[in-house]
This record gives sequence, structure tokens and C-alpha cells, in this order.
Amino acid sequence: MKQKDANLKRVIVDFKKLTPEILALLVEKYPDGYDDDNIITFRNANNEIVEAVEVTTEDTKYLVKVSTKLEVTMENYDEDDYEDFDNDDPEAVQDPELSSEDEDDDLD
Repeated sequence: MKQKDANLKRVIVDFKKLTPEILALLVEKYPDGYDDDNIITFRNANNEIVEAVEVTTEDTKYLVKVSTKLEVTMENYDEDDYEDFDNDDPEAVQDPELSSEDEDDDLD
């Protein structure tokens, strides 16, 4: 039996490449944030362990790398913040202000 998403393009997205469109999809799919059950763990081409959450569009499956920056940005999401940007503009999503405690979490 063929999976329905077998023909989708697969893209791994780091926070630095996060676009308003992908951020909106994440917030829509995980309105209360994601938890351990939503995280997919895999090895990348460099054999490094990567943790990501998945969102899917009509033609693409995005695996967005998990980080403290992602969590904070999702928590503070307001679509009005991105109305002056194109949906595919990775410059639109800015690094959030993290406390030193949050930054320590991101190093784990």
C-alpha cells in the first residue's frame, strides 16, 4: 500500500530558514505547542541526530528542527507581525530575545 505523502518533496528547515508560511503552519498544527510525542528523531546526511516537528503542505513535507528559538517564536506568534513580508521570506522571522536560561536550554 502506497503512503499518501510518498510523493511529497521533503525539506529540513532550520530556524534560520523558517518562513512566515511555515511558521503559520506550525502554529496552526500545534496551537498549544508541540510535545515529545510530536518530535521526529532522525540522522541527517552528516550522521548527526536531528529532532524536528513535521508540517505538510500540498506538495511538501517540512521537518522543522526543534529549538528553544522555535518554541519561543511559536508562543509569541502574531500573523500581523508578518503582513509586510512575503510568505517565503526567511528574513521575516527574526531571532527571538532569549533569556540566558533559554539559551542554555538551546545548547542541549
